[in-house]
Amino acid sequence: MAEGANLIVLPELATTGYTFFSREEAFAHAEPVPTGPTVRAWEHFARAHGVYIVGCLPELDGWKLYDTAVLVGPEGFIGKYRKTHLWNEEKLFFTPGDLGYPVFETRLGRIGLLVCWDIWFPETARLVAQQGADIICIPTGWVWTPPPLYDASGTCMAAYLTMTAAHVNNVFIATADRIGVERTSGFMGNSLIAGTNGWPIGRIAGPDEDTILYADIDVVQSRTAPIWNQLNDLHRDRRVDLYDQMLGYRGGSPLPR
Repeated sequence: MAEGANLIVLPELATTGYTFFSREEAFAHAEPVPTGPTVRAWEHFARAHGVYIVGCLPELDGWKLYDTAVLVGPEGFIGKYRKTHLWNEEKLFFTPGDLGYPVFETRLGRIGLLVCWDIWFPETARLVAQQGADIICIPTGWVWTPPPLYDASGTCMAAYLTMTAAHVNNVFIATADRIGVERTSGFMGNSLIAGTNGWPIGRIAGPDEDTILYADIDVVQSRTAPIWNQLNDLHRDRRVDLYDQMLGYRGGSPLPR
């Protein structure tokens, strides 16, 4: 807070740990959203410090569990997104998300949410951006994938996918990953904040670097980013005469930035 942050993004399942050994263990760590103690604690912190927080936790809804990203702010709970693409053993514990791809209005700008593995599916960031998001916040638990894990610069494929999604949608994207090993899961690190041009703002965190990244940006600047030159506007150049503007998605409406 001393650095003046007003939007904080936490890693995936940051308060519970990522790896569950059984459904019983997963249920024991899950809680309702937003009435559970974790979201209430985030709300209290957000009000006390005048900040927005994107966190992620196992959500309990009846007898279903969801890997859920939550947005809270000084005004309290704002909204949630349930991860729609589940990775590996997540499928043993969680139900695929059923809330679509919401975008939330805040005093900072429009904030969209995704979680981790979602970034491998280009439709997700495109749909969030098409609904007018100024920034997409992505709690991640990028785990070790088939080698090579990194290129010569120490950058993993997930970081490149994040930069690509930011570039092709001209939207800010902020990711937060973990490092080290938890039970059977090793984490990639490489947290980053990508600008609307796709390039990292500042730097990409190292594979084993325990750090906090900061970026001084006005997220609503993304609303002019799609205009590249006199003749190219990213959104106008889309061939919506050949494919549906929202790719068949009916969970929200297109909103120009």
